[in-house]
Amino acid sequence: MLRRQFLHALGLSAGAGLVSISSVLKAGPKTAPKVADANNALEPGDWQALRNLFPLTRDYIQLSTFLLASHPKPVSQAIEKHRQAFDENPSDYWHQHFLTIDGEIMQAAADYMGGEAQHIALTDSTTMGLGLIYSGLKLQPGDEILQTVHDHYSTDMSLAHRANRTGAQVKRIALYDQPSRVSVADVQTRLRDAITDKTRVVAATWVHSSTGVKLPIRAMADIITKLNRQRKVDQQILFCVDGVHGFGIEDQDISQLGCDFFVAGTHKWIFGPRGTGVVWGNERAWAQSEPVIPSFGASYDVWLGSTTQDKVPIGEHMSPGGFHSFEHRWALPEAFKLHLQLGKANVQKRIHQLNTQTKQGLAKMPHVTLYTPSDSSLSSGLVCFDVKGVAPETVVEKMHAKGIIMSSTPYRQSYARFAPSLLNNEQEIELALAEIRALA
Repeated sequence: MLRRQFLHALGLSAGAGLVSISSVLKAGPKTAPKVADANNALEPGDWQALRNLFPLTRDYIQLSTFLLASHPKPVSQAIEKHRQAFDENPSDYWHQHFLTIDGEIMQAAADYMGGEAQHIALTDSTTMGLGLIYSGLKLQPGDEILQTVHDHYSTDMSLAHRANRTGAQVKRIALYDQPSRVSVADVQTRLRDAITDKTRVVAATWVHSSTGVKLPIRAMADIITKLNRQRKVDQQILFCVDGVHGFGIEDQDISQLGCDFFVAGTHKWIFGPRGTGVVWGNERAWAQSEPVIPSFGASYDVWLGSTTQDKVPIGEHMSPGGFHSFEHRWALPEAFKLHLQLGKANVQKRIHQLNTQTKQGLAKMPHVTLYTPSDSSLSSGLVCFDVKGVAPETVVEKMHAKGIIMSSTPYRQSYARFAPSLLNNEQEIELALAEIRALA
């Protein structure tokens, strides 16, 4: 994305006003209150205490925090602890931890997302994760990759690159025409009708950042599982999911979701360190994928001859090696612990509550077209809409001038977009809705 387009999407383009949100709220301090002690346990559902763990400015209503997380206190403290140790004695600190710490991070991820730690690989982002699994898939000339027209650029290009290298073919389908009217039955029918004898991979996105639609992944997986029962092992379909905008919202055991690969950055809804991500794969999926970047840790010992490959967890074998921003990756468990402390069911309920409030408010405005489904079973943390006669990027700019940070969808068809999160409250939603109402 060009820098100018990126700034427009955030509402930070030249000319956008920087009016303090205090002038909109008419109450409350202009700066953040003292941050809560990270060592004090949060009570599940205490959203104000959670908000106080973040240094995020109070000068704006933040309705675009899904883009890149502000670090909460437990995460920032862990980052600083590791950074200081590296700065003081990098060689010793790395050698003391590098053989075991990735396994500990994978276990923390498994505790949160489900499945087994050995099936989780560590990455730097959703894009890296998608690139790794698609680049490593064992495909032959003539094999078919089925993806949707709703996917992000990262999926599109990862699949295109793999097809170019292997001679496989990419076919793209629409799972719905009108996002606000999407249905499980229609998605299943379109998926079933699009799969052919040549289909080896189905790629999909759990929550579409283009429309706010949350795909019924379990229902789609049921279709694929049924078809796979009729196929030989080497002809079965792998179901791969970009899950980043449901991960950290939905109360879901990923190993039970129904997909074979699940990819997500952890620096969005999870509040993890910037530059971190995970890939989960089941045994069948990892068996059909090859490493793309050499790993370190236990795999390095295989190269040295001190162990054998069968002793290395598959996820660790698939995690890119080299030197990373270790202080960030090694702090990732704190983000998972924080979400478990809040309670996954509580998190899901709260985010859906605020999103429902947003959708219901927008739906009452005659000058607004709402694209995201009202049903929470088919939507999650993103709300996409149009304001009649106002371009999406202009909506973003006008709202920013009022002290509200939102975004527009960076797709060929762009919409204005709110993303109510755990860091928002009902009053903020009402204030944002009032400003959209005033655009009539």
